[in-house]
Amino acid sequence: MTVMSDAAAPSWTVSAEPPASPVAVALLRAYYTDVADRYYVLHEGRRSTPQEIDEGVAAYPSDALLPPHGLLLVARDGDDEPVGCAGVRLWDARTAELKQVFVRPARRGRGVAGRLLGAAEAAAVRLGAERIRLDTRLDLTEAVALYRRRGYVETAPYHDDRYAEIFFEKRLVGAGTHAAG
Repeated sequence: MTVMSDAAAPSWTVSAEPPASPVAVALLRAYYTDVADRYYVLHEGRRSTPQEIDEGVAAYPSDALLPPHGLLLVARDGDDEPVGCAGVRLWDARTAELKQVFVRPARRGRGVAGRLLGAAEAAAVRLGAERIRLDTRLDLTEAVALYRRRGYVETAPYHDDRYAEIFFEKRLVGAGTHAAG
């Protein structure tokens, strides 16, 4: 079932995918490789190891991304090639959390991340959320800029993960709420 497509670019689709599927696992592995390499190059002058990537993928909250409390979305191009993903899960009865927004580097700059965010926000509303929040790192400057452009505002930390350096939140349209920005 297609969650979202863009009329201006009908070849792009975003749909739900089981988090344990080969497509999802491959995208999550690419995500962890990308963010881990950036972290380790910045802080330790090295790239990530296969073991570190395996640990990151294994720690992914896949059970939390299963209906009825969450979902993993996959963006595909016109050739049905998976090019990005985003997870959304309920944090509490009125709050959703955005997880692992990723677009393959060769596909960045084409609006895919924005489509994934829109689909994740719509999914969060369907799950009953009135707001969505997320955390990221400051060195992921493209992500920080994207969230700010899409109306996310910086907020206080809501957990203490060592890699979370900045936290964002956005009010969602639906269930009597109004979007910020």
